[in-house]
Amino acid sequence: MPQSSAQVTAAEISRIAGVTRATVSNWRRRHDDFPAPSGGTDSSPLYDLESVRSWLASRGHASAASPSEELRTTLRLHAQGGGGTSDFLLLVLAAAGLSPEELTAAAQSPDADLVSRAGRDVATAADAVPAADAVRFEADDAAVLRALYTCVRDEGGQAALGVLAERELEDSAASGAYRTPAQLADLIAHLVPGSPARVLDPACGSGTLLAAAARRGARELYGQDTLPVQARRSAVSLMLTAPEATVTVRAADSLRADAFPGLVADAVLCNPPFGVRDWGHDELAYDPRWAYGVPPRAESELAWVQHALAHLTPGGHAVLILPPAVAGRASGRRVRAELVRNGALRAVIALPAGASVPLHVGLQVWVLQRPEPGGPERRSVLFVDAAEAPPGPGGGGTAGAGRARGGGSRSASLDWDGLTARVLGAWRAFAESPDRFEGEPGVAHAVGVLDLLDDVVDLTPARLVRASRAEVDPAELAAEADATRRDLVEAAKSLARVAGHGEWGSAGAAAREWRTATAADLSRGGALTLLRTVPEGARGTRAEGGDGEGGGAGAARAVLTGSDIAHGCGPTGDPAELRGAVPPPIAVGDVLVRAVAGGDGPMARVAGEEDAGALPGPHVHLFRPDPARLDAWFLAGFLGAEENIAGASTGSTVLTVSPGRLRVPLLPLEEQRRYGEAFRHVHELRAEARRATRLAEGTARLLAGGLTGGQLLPERDGAPRTPGGGSSW
Repeated sequence: MPQSSAQVTAAEISRIAGVTRATVSNWRRRHDDFPAPSGGTDSSPLYDLESVRSWLASRGHASAASPSEELRTTLRLHAQGGGGTSDFLLLVLAAAGLSPEELTAAAQSPDADLVSRAGRDVATAADAVPAADAVRFEADDAAVLRALYTCVRDEGGQAALGVLAERELEDSAASGAYRTPAQLADLIAHLVPGSPARVLDPACGSGTLLAAAARRGARELYGQDTLPVQARRSAVSLMLTAPEATVTVRAADSLRADAFPGLVADAVLCNPPFGVRDWGHDELAYDPRWAYGVPPRAESELAWVQHALAHLTPGGHAVLILPPAVAGRASGRRVRAELVRNGALRAVIALPAGASVPLHVGLQVWVLQRPEPGGPERRSVLFVDAAEAPPGPGGGGTAGAGRARGGGSRSASLDWDGLTARVLGAWRAFAESPDRFEGEPGVAHAVGVLDLLDDVVDLTPARLVRASRAEVDPAELAAEADATRRDLVEAAKSLARVAGHGEWGSAGAAAREWRTATAADLSRGGALTLLRTVPEGARGTRAEGGDGEGGGAGAARAVLTGSDIAHGCGPTGDPAELRGAVPPPIAVGDVLVRAVAGGDGPMARVAGEEDAGALPGPHVHLFRPDPARLDAWFLAGFLGAEENIAGASTGSTVLTVSPGRLRVPLLPLEEQRRYGEAFRHVHELRAEARRATRLAEGTARLLAGGLTGGQLLPERDGAPRTPGGGSSW
């Protein structure tokens, strides 16, 4: 089918071919027949798309681009001609309701028939999205329509929706828009007791928090966002992920133009905008929502807090993500005092940096409850300090830099399982019996209302929780520090032994090159079996390639997560994460690959005895090699290589690994085993380094806390001293 030619960048060529940008640069230097630039500048050249595709096809790379990458490329080219993308959002909802055969027929239609078909399809969904304007597609839209139908067919509506919204937000002035990470959204939703049926998010963005509420059983979802594209995206996304729920989303400023003035919800979840000065302070000075005091001009966050409380049924809960300054700024002292005095504030939880945008700031979660007339007196507030997130199981701390939009790799590399367990454990114990809550020194502490109502009303968890360290017994802390130090010494010796093992020879004057095949090719040839787990959100579906043994998600089996692979630990996931799916159980020798790229830690490993029988989580790809043709550790080493993962990943905020596109060198089995043994040694080195790092950090934390808390005394003149009953380390 003839299509107009267009120009693409080197970065887009890398996505089309499924390789890194560096590989494209190598092609340009080493191959004289690589297409010459047809536009752009010397530093940012552009290439003719059809010439590039022809060149790639001659080298077997023609079909490497995923449907979502094809959609992303066609959207950029469409934007060059002045076309927008918001009209396509509604078509995603319509296309998601079509069968694969109907989607294929639409994608293969001639341009004129395709445009007419898309117009009819989108008309069927117009009534489902509030305030959706009439949509009319033109002939210039055909390339995007074709890519959209193909993407929905092959990757689902959410993938197409994400690409469309990503382009729309880049084209708009709303550069500050971002997604709340799914792990944080789930934590927020679980802080609401029970299963609220009616949930509101007055700053819903892409709908992540409402989707988390739907996973907990909410059946009426209400959202509002000031950006029309976000409101439409949220509505479409929620209708795709929670088709059984009633979804109502509006586009307007919630503080100035509340779209749901009479709504009383069971719960309000919100990640409101931070630091907004022009939020309507003057015009809303006498607003009835300010039951706890008029929010100061610099305290827009306290306006959102009271907006959330105003929409709750008595006894209902609101959970908001707020910047840490809200807890202690002098201008908000009076409002904070009233929230505490009236029992509306139940908990303040400090999160580690990297949990959400802005990634360099440790945000806080405020849990509030609308007081009930004649209800119980609330005499204390819970404070949880999770800002110093514990390292992942078997891991060595938190992550490096992440992506600014959406909380990418840095958020993904946090130990969300450990963080969630710590926060929910403290909150549930406190909510069940506030007066008998004992807390955990240095982590969670309940502070009396009268103790909080001082001159500053500073609600910073670190200030209030760390004071509880004085409750730790000095002798117990000294014994714990000594035991940890001994473990650290042994770990350091083991690391030294592993690091000193063997020598690594040079390949010579140039790096070695080899022919490769994709995992999909090897699977078709029978060298390995790719056992795909069920995509997130699927219910009651048997995994492709699985034998179904071992029972469903309700069976008493652990689930191996992507975080477990990154942190080098055994399965720690909850079977509830599978939501009724039946993935294939893991066998010794399987190769496990994380489905989401980014963050610290390895991307792949070989399953051992500790993994056998566990179930792979929704973000884990499982490869089962034929041992007569493929060495498992050889396969894991190359599948998890940085360049390989980059070339097989799609997306811009969350990088999703396409397992079939991963490439493996074609080497004899004996040579594979030599590489496999080397990769096994690298795995052991990484594991020992993680163990030593974890113990070093734990030892340092214990010693520093003991010194500042008064339980430990430093050595003097080389001899430990213990005056006054204190303990030396």
